[in-house]
Amino acid sequence: MPRHDPTTTTSSSGPEVTADEAARRDFVEQFAVMWEMAGSALMDGRILGYLMMMREPYISSADLGSALSASAGSVSMSTRRLVDSGFIARHVVPGDRSHYFRAEDDIWGSWLAGERRYLDRQRVTIEQGLAVLDPADERDEEVRHRLVNGRDYMTWVSRYHRKMLADWEAFKADRDAAAPARGDSPTDDDQEPR
Repeated sequence: MPRHDPTTTTSSSGPEVTADEAARRDFVEQFAVMWEMAGSALMDGRILGYLMMMREPYISSADLGSALSASAGSVSMSTRRLVDSGFIARHVVPGDRSHYFRAEDDIWGSWLAGERRYLDRQRVTIEQGLAVLDPADERDEEVRHRLVNGRDYMTWVSRYHRKMLADWEAFKADRDAAAPARGDSPTDDDQEPR
């Protein structure tokens, strides 16, 4: 009689799943719920969580849909949003027309850099609104004030993003120089942001 391996479980939908794989899947679903609670789409969180945890360097959209039991359309919409916001990247396989994706090594730093593009687009849009206003028309004074504040806020935040990104890179360099044990994470007391 075969001995039962406590590190595997039987899935109702197919083959046995190792305890490690079950824990990874659990992380993906918990990450997705947290992502959704922050106001983003649940599927975006599932895809990002999966890409963060997978060991392969990249995955096709078809395999991603299969792994997450998601439709091709859902995967396509979510990956497009995640690429646009800088959380994941497309990966090109020469001679293959399939779409492949991977998580960036520094997802959050990539997002921070990518968010500047959004801020710049917002600033340009607001400047277009300002160009429509008649400077001689007093009725537009409050509108102008709101739009100037919006434009200048986007400019200020974009500049601050550059500082935050530089501070983040310095934080990582300090962390890596200290070389904590694998899996350790600095506490608030260990390393304060600059």
